[in-house]
Amino acid sequence: MIPSPFEYRDRSLFVEGVELETIARAAGTPLYVYSANDIRERYRRYDRAFGDTPHLVCYAVKANSNLSILRMLASEGAGFDIVSGGELFRVLKAGGDPARVVFSGVGKSREEVEYAIESGIHSFNCESESELVLIDSIASRFGVKARVALRVNPHVDAQTHPYISTGLRDHKFGIDIAAAEEVYARAAAMSSLRPDGVSCHIGSQLLDTAPLIEAFDAVLALVDRLRARDIAITHLDLGGGLGVPYKPEQQEPDVTSHIQSMCARCQDRSLTLMTEPGRSIVGPAGALVTRVLYRKPTASKEFVVVDAAMNDLIRPALYQAHHEIVPLRQSAAPAIVADVVGPVCETGDFFARDREMANVLPGDFVALMTAGAYGFVLSSNYNTRPRAAEVLVDGAEWRVARKREKFADLIAGE
Repeated sequence: MIPSPFEYRDRSLFVEGVELETIARAAGTPLYVYSANDIRERYRRYDRAFGDTPHLVCYAVKANSNLSILRMLASEGAGFDIVSGGELFRVLKAGGDPARVVFSGVGKSREEVEYAIESGIHSFNCESESELVLIDSIASRFGVKARVALRVNPHVDAQTHPYISTGLRDHKFGIDIAAAEEVYARAAAMSSLRPDGVSCHIGSQLLDTAPLIEAFDAVLALVDRLRARDIAITHLDLGGGLGVPYKPEQQEPDVTSHIQSMCARCQDRSLTLMTEPGRSIVGPAGALVTRVLYRKPTASKEFVVVDAAMNDLIRPALYQAHHEIVPLRQSAAPAIVADVVGPVCETGDFFARDREMANVLPGDFVALMTAGAYGFVLSSNYNTRPRAAEVLVDGAEWRVARKREKFADLIAGE
């Protein structure tokens, strides 16, 4: 397990070599703060785990698409897993190699496919026969053979939140593994497709790797059957999905042993293995820092009102997700039990309910931990609230990686 980049020193919370309160007072709140060294080390852990196995670690851009983070990962040699034309645009602006980009997603538009082919991406993970037909027609117009993999659905229960489970027949994702062989045969007959990969992703935030191994074994058996039919599969995309501990009692999956287990299973198959980690690279590297505005006691409970809201971090409202909430400065005052809520005019605007927490007062800062993934990328301007700033810390230095929006930014396109 990689040690957290956040730690208390003399009762003050630091990230790497910088005191968080120093950043909060200078850059304002709400504020996302990320550890550059933690992100690098988490990427390298994946890369090292493959050893001599041919591989490509494609960071899932949807987890956190800040250009500074993408640029840093590109400099490490990372590939990228994208799910939109906008994400491809970001990757290219950040200096990412298009030949190391895989395009996933169930609803690619004609314009997005054209952009991806023109850019020279590695391959498409396809989720329907209609998509294969579209890519074939566009690739034919460009005079190229587009590399494609079918995202197969092995009907394995990821045992995670239903909103982020993707591997069952009832989900919109993928092609049923039972029908995949015939779909591959038809794809191989299309003049401008090169069906040389198989893709599988059954869900996110998995702390138990057993469902992933079950799906992987099913996909390996499919690869063998396809090769027996002279469909030359050269790469296998394992998807992402490894979770991170949001609660102190949770254990982080052993990334190294999980990857090595899959490498061992396909040792004699001459396959390039690809994986698409997102949350497990950036999640623990980030925190959302917010200032306490008010303490509001009522007849039944107490509320701690902060200046961040569900528009800044929607995971608790959307997924009933847990984020540890810690003070930037520890005190000896006894803990309280409270709901931590934001200013948005929704009862669903909460970060915690009946949470035992530090006895913070108006003006104090707190941090919502493990917020580096699916935090800012899911934020919005609901209630006409400017989106938060983002800061990247690297050793003893920090810089603003995205400026805080101003009111004028909110109406710029109107």
